[in-house]
Amino acid sequence: MNHLPEKAYKNAEFLNSPAARQIRIVCEMEEPRVRFKEEGVENTIVFFGSARIHSAETSKANLEKVQSRIAAEGEYEGSARDLHKAEAGVRLVKYYDQTRELARRFTKWSMEREERSYYICSGGGPGIMEASNRGAADVPGGKSVGLGISLPFEQGVNQWVTPELAFEFHYFFTRKYWFLYLCKGLVVFPGGFGTMDELFETLTLVQTGKIRKKLPVVLFGKAYWDKILNLEAMADFGTISPGDTDLFYTTDDVDDAFNYLTAELDSVTQSF
Repeated sequence: MNHLPEKAYKNAEFLNSPAARQIRIVCEMEEPRVRFKEEGVENTIVFFGSARIHSAETSKANLEKVQSRIAAEGEYEGSARDLHKAEAGVRLVKYYDQTRELARRFTKWSMEREERSYYICSGGGPGIMEASNRGAADVPGGKSVGLGISLPFEQGVNQWVTPELAFEFHYFFTRKYWFLYLCKGLVVFPGGFGTMDELFETLTLVQTGKIRKKLPVVLFGKAYWDKILNLEAMADFGTISPGDTDLFYTTDDVDDAFNYLTAELDSVTQSF
């Protein structure tokens, strides 16, 4: 009896090898494209922000856990770090709630429109990402996108992502492509290195004209962004143009962010 060799495209060992990297990249470009088309997703409002900003319940429980351990054991190695992180988590809770409310309002607004629909899109993980998907799910029938990525400290997408719009990427650059290809508006909440990376890459693409559509960008949390960013200094030094500081809109208010972004979306016929 003749032996039937395995087809190359069914060879899991090969497909996961370095030699097949280009094939995997193509898959991460094309599979989402097919699925977005099937689900009718053409326009997204993307939310960026920290994975470390949790709900009030989770943040309170984390702080109580650290406090209880200190009370039982006394100071331990790393206790100061753990306590600082837990206390900071409680202070940041407001951003989780504001993210959830803003995503809820955008989803409701979109579902009530006769014109084009907008889907909330996040990185699919915990924190601000979870809050944005959760806000969309707060609206009956609301759907949202989760562009997850395989990381040691994040396992799968959060439970609020619509299952048929849940993705798991291996490569950051293909994930970033899908963040921005369908994006028509961006809201950036306080975040760390990943959030900064995503924000500055977006601003670079807008500044250089690689993104040709008008892309309104909202930085939410003035106290945070005013302290973290000093783009005026960059303009003073001449490393950016004075007008580059107008590439985003900063606010602390859910109503203001909602009104600004919906007005921008309504006023522009988007093209890519």
